[in-house]
Amino acid sequence: MSFPELINRPEISSNNRLEKSYLNFKSLIDELETKSLTENCRKVVEDEIHLLNNTVDSKLLSQIRKSTLKITRIVEKESKLVPKGYYRMFWTSLGMSAFGIPIGVAFGAALKNMGLIGVGLPIGLGIGIAYGSSIDKKAAREGRQLNWEIGKS
Repeated sequence: MSFPELINRPEISSNNRLEKSYLNFKSLIDELETKSLTENCRKVVEDEIHLLNNTVDSKLLSQIRKSTLKITRIVEKESKLVPKGYYRMFWTSLGMSAFGIPIGVAFGAALKNMGLIGVGLPIGLGIGIAYGSSIDKKAAREGRQLNWEIGKS
């Protein structure tokens, strides 16, 4: 079962950012057509395509980004399918905030120089990237990874 056709508008090719986001969204839809999704996921994707087809030109770029985010969240939540790099991106920010800041505070307190708080951020960044990448590899082994990379638009 395929999704409704995404309308290709002439103004898309005149704006590089819009064209890049549009093509990225279209590749996400093409990838989702090959996967087994729940009925609710299919409904959300169809609704977002209809919404994009009816969006005013000036709001199209913003709506493409919102629709992409909504679709990836619902597909991850209900069908357990994630884009490439999904967990790496998630755990990078979480590693910096959950591990990096406390490590920096510990360094600062131990050396009695709170200017060292920033030392923990790269450490947390490394921890987050390493852990997120390992979860991405696990998702790929389990066949839960889409052949589409998040964050290209």
